[in-house]
Amino acid sequence: MSYQALYRVWRPRSFNDVVGQTHITRTLQNAIMQEKFSHAYLFSGPRGTGKTSAAKIFAKTINCEKAPVLEPCNECSACLGIQDGSISDVIEIDAASNNGVEQIRDIRDKVKYAPSAVTYKVYIIDEVHMLSIGAFNALLKTLEEPPKHVIFILATTEPHKIPLTIISRCQRFDFKRISQVSMVERMQTIVGAENVAVTKEALEAVALAAEGGMRDALSLLDQAISYSDDQVELEDVLTVTGSVSQGLLTEITKALYQKDIQQALIKVDDLIQAGKDPGRFVFDLIYYLRDILLYKSAPQLENNLERAIMTDAFKELTEEVDAEWIQRAISELNQCQQEIRWTNSPKVFIEIAVLKIADQVSNTVNNEQNSVIDVLTRKLEHLEKELTSIKQNPPVVQGSGQPQQAAPKRSAARSKNSYKIPYERIRQVLSEASKQDLKNVQAIWANFMDALKKRNAPAHATVQNSKPSAASDKALVLAFKYEIHCSLALDHKQTIELLLAEMLGKELSIIPIPNNDWQELREEFIRKQKSQEDDEESKDSQQDDPLVAEARKLVGDELLEIRE
Repeated sequence: MSYQALYRVWRPRSFNDVVGQTHITRTLQNAIMQEKFSHAYLFSGPRGTGKTSAAKIFAKTINCEKAPVLEPCNECSACLGIQDGSISDVIEIDAASNNGVEQIRDIRDKVKYAPSAVTYKVYIIDEVHMLSIGAFNALLKTLEEPPKHVIFILATTEPHKIPLTIISRCQRFDFKRISQVSMVERMQTIVGAENVAVTKEALEAVALAAEGGMRDALSLLDQAISYSDDQVELEDVLTVTGSVSQGLLTEITKALYQKDIQQALIKVDDLIQAGKDPGRFVFDLIYYLRDILLYKSAPQLENNLERAIMTDAFKELTEEVDAEWIQRAISELNQCQQEIRWTNSPKVFIEIAVLKIADQVSNTVNNEQNSVIDVLTRKLEHLEKELTSIKQNPPVVQGSGQPQQAAPKRSAARSKNSYKIPYERIRQVLSEASKQDLKNVQAIWANFMDALKKRNAPAHATVQNSKPSAASDKALVLAFKYEIHCSLALDHKQTIELLLAEMLGKELSIIPIPNNDWQELREEFIRKQKSQEDDEESKDSQQDDPLVAEARKLVGDELLEIRE
């Protein structure tokens, strides 16, 4: 097989070929020229951003026969030997398959031997976070004080999994995602050298789908070239990657904003029937809306767009849609994205999200305002009734000839540490509770807590360790981690219920209960419910028995005793 994949043919061979990592390559080059490079490096960052390539280039540069130089010559025996892997002094190790203590001990035993063909012996350990704890411990001492002729380069996509004792002994370089512009420029150079016809729109689509990884971009480009005929077009790339064109994303966004539900659903159905990945579509739409919001808020951040290409249609759409509408649409799509991960019918959840965005999101602000007005109106009516009642029946203080307003009757002092649990009220809520009512509360709970924190920090502190556990149409049971918070929450009951009503659009009375008591009460309720169901089944079975029915006619229910 003579053909080689593009990402292998065009793997960087000099620092100048490493795309989008100037902050790293320049630092390494200066260290090499000044001969002040370290004994251990840690290269971390997303996949396909040039970590192992940069490590290999570094090994070539310090061992080049013309050293010290800014770039390896790629002509001397040292550079060519390291490039083709024939020099055994530069060792690449895959930690995913060599992660045991024995392999690291083998390295530790061999580092003391001087290199045989070049100046420095270089160990490149890829995916180093896969090493076991024992292997890390075996590497620790060697990494701290290796011989002068040995250099370690550790590469990883998950630096948070590496012990701090290892990180502290290395110079760390963080590789960043490669920008779309840089990837397009690099691919233009490659397709020009390969003499392949590719449109710029197709290259931009490849760069978008690669998500900042140059290796992924070249792999997708390779696929698109194989799929296409004479010239790689945008449609070829979209077919290969499963992505959705920006034009279609623009049309769907416009239909949603204009509440054209029929058109939006037709377009969603067409793209899924065409074989597009539903998850990829939701992902693309979220980032497209994000780009609209970003450009609308700060047009100077044009270079920070992730999914959008700057076209006239894109600019017109940013002027048309409302920023708050975009934020709420993204929230709905994010919820949809979570749900389709665990379902075999992703299309259904996408259609529900489309309906919610088109039918509700654009009117959310007005609905919230109307909800607040309704709640305040009801509170005002209640206060007016109380005031009228006091005027009609003014309280009289004993020992005084004139009616005076008595001091409000104070309820019995309640100990903050001894909360009296309203078991009967909670049982009533459980008998009327529904899963949908609880889901409605849980869906807005995070936003409710944020809003409560801004409005009343003490009230937020009392319910911070609570969890919505059961809900009916009129009440909400909150299970608290600590009993004392049940009493404290009731001190802020009005504030909590008012804000909850604003966000739900209906009033709910909160009922606190300590978590341990809630578990016991819930289990008791479930047992009783199951017992009732068993009794009903038993009665039904007995009624069906003709022998029991005949006996009941003869002696009646009072004298009848049934035994199994």
